Amino acid sequence: MSAETYRDAWGIPHLRAATAGELARAQGRVTARDRAWQLEVERHRAQGTSASFLGPGALSWDRLARRARLADTARRCFAALEDKDPETAAWVREYTDGVNEGLAACDAPEFARTGLAPGRWEPWTPLAVWLATHILFAGFPAKLWREHITAHLGPDAVALFATDGPGTAGSNGWLVSGERTVTGHAIVAGDPHRFIEEPGVYQQIHLSCPEFDVVGLAVPGVPGIAHFGHTGTVAWAITNAMADYQDLYRERLRRTGAGVEALGPDGTWHRAARHTETIHVAGEDSVEVEVIETDRGPVIAGGPEGLDDGTPAALSLRYPPRVTADLGFGALLPLLRARRVADVDRALDAWAEPVNVVQAADTEGGLLHRVAGRVPVRATANRLRPVPAWEPGHEWTGWHTPPRAGLTDGVAVMANQRGPATPLGVEFAPPHRADRIAALLAGKERWSAADMPALHTDTHLASAGPLLDLVTALDGLSPGAAALRDRLLAWDRHMDADSAGAAAYAAVRGAVVRHLAAHPALAPAAVPPAYPEVLQPWLALVPRIAYALEHLLRAEDPYGIDRAEAVRAALEEVAAEPPAGTWGDTHRLAPWRALPDTSGSPEPGLSGDHDCVLCTSAVPGLTDRAARGPAARYVWDLADRRRSGWVVPHGASGVPGSPHHRDQQPLWLGGELAPMVTDFDRLTKETDD
Repeated sequence: MSAETYRDAWGIPHLRAATAGELARAQGRVTARDRAWQLEVERHRAQGTSASFLGPGALSWDRLARRARLADTARRCFAALEDKDPETAAWVREYTDGVNEGLAACDAPEFARTGLAPGRWEPWTPLAVWLATHILFAGFPAKLWREHITAHLGPDAVALFATDGPGTAGSNGWLVSGERTVTGHAIVAGDPHRFIEEPGVYQQIHLSCPEFDVVGLAVPGVPGIAHFGHTGTVAWAITNAMADYQDLYRERLRRTGAGVEALGPDGTWHRAARHTETIHVAGEDSVEVEVIETDRGPVIAGGPEGLDDGTPAALSLRYPPRVTADLGFGALLPLLRARRVADVDRALDAWAEPVNVVQAADTEGGLLHRVAGRVPVRATANRLRPVPAWEPGHEWTGWHTPPRAGLTDGVAVMANQRGPATPLGVEFAPPHRADRIAALLAGKERWSAADMPALHTDTHLASAGPLLDLVTALDGLSPGAAALRDRLLAWDRHMDADSAGAAAYAAVRGAVVRHLAAHPALAPAAVPPAYPEVLQPWLALVPRIAYALEHLLRAEDPYGIDRAEAVRAALEEVAAEPPAGTWGDTHRLAPWRALPDTSGSPEPGLSGDHDCVLCTSAVPGLTDRAARGPAARYVWDLADRRRSGWVVPHGASGVPGSPHHRDQQPLWLGGELAPMVTDFDRLTKETDD
């Protein structure tokens, strides 16, 4: 018997084996059983082959994956891992062997529905999945937006629109030391915010062998537990540090009889690597993609002939794993083996990307609050916009030492705001979520694990202030608009699903965004440059205005916009056709699925909003539907792991029709956590593998 699989009442897998390698193999098998279709989708995305079954809508992503050389980078990183860390490489191999064994026996209905058969996983595939999941995580397309808005409004507009944009993933997290808890032991809690997918992007799992016993949230397709884990004696969690660690270079390329050359900073033309690849597209002809790589990195947009609209431009992307052949997988086994904060700290020294703010605590009172990941040292201009590859001074000259921080009054809060990672980034989240969590924690001297869901689900919207201030000052309104104004000013500023006041506020806010976007000062920026479709969300004007609305309403220089009149027009517009229901009637979950949902079940209404602690992000001005939100919630209790809790948006199983496909959704919607059971005697044995 190499491994045993158990399940709890929520279908969460608990695995026990004699060695770490056997456990990795079992993790791969059970993941393939529970998430076979999800693994197939992720494998295709990582390889740039998803259009072969999803059709032309996936073609832009596939082009980026091919041109950015994601699969090739993963192969390089795995080869380097085999050379430098053969133990971890062997452990990853065990995992992929388990995935292949599980896929061979899977009966996920999506395969019959699409006529596909599961493909084979290679040892480097988990690295490719990790890279594909995070290549847009640092938001390098924001550099294109800064350049775009500068061209229309000048450089001062960059700061005006600086906020976490539509493609950025964020999180909440907080660490409460033992001096502030009822048990005298620390609590680590929070929730990662990502695009909500079905199946979910995190997998609850328990991994146990003589070397370690860890519960946590795994990324399906990747062995171990990277981001959120509890070993019983130490627990850790992360949020996005909002660091800038990827660069875009404008390239001058030319064709020669021998291929393609790029002009370097030494004034010399250098041969660029070049080949072509074919992307198969379901229902359409195959597409050829030219893959070019300069000394800076792979060319992800344009080429010797420029962009698709003829603009003479080519952009190369420089990102750390492509430079170092290291994705940080060497940290994964040491994290599982950690017993104390010092062990987590040492493990994170090997972390590469994404760059995270990490909090950890152990049962002996140890605490950790640091940044983990690799950020290059280079010129300030590199961090702000695409820089010319042919000019000197834009090379990478080393790596930043990850900053560290302490606690304030026994508490540390991380919510993508400016904090320990400030020296490493350009744009950060507004401080509202972090400030609100800190204020709530300050309101009570001693906290327990059972208290934490109240923080997870707080719906106060501090960013409503600037708009409501302008509403307050309006006069001369029609009777309907005056009544709407009074209703907004009486609203408690909580974005609760059952709140009619929240619905009215959201309607007015969306109308203000549209009025601003239509103003002659901003409207020209609505026409984006001809960059690939996959990068366009970062260049869309309405979402940029929506997420930066409070800055635009408070800016000293309004670019000739009469903001009071824009708010007046929005108020009159909404008063003429007011929302009939509550916020939850329109603010509904909109999860991403590779295939359309055929269950016929309506998506639930949600509380929260982009700047609430309960961060369920719509795009004001476009839609109230929420594609992003808490991809999981967790509470790690260091006094007793059994008092910890967790929940995901759907369920542990990715198989439609399974009793555990969506059984956690009521908990997730209600702000409750599933109890954490780690005693194998209290679990149901499923198999001996």
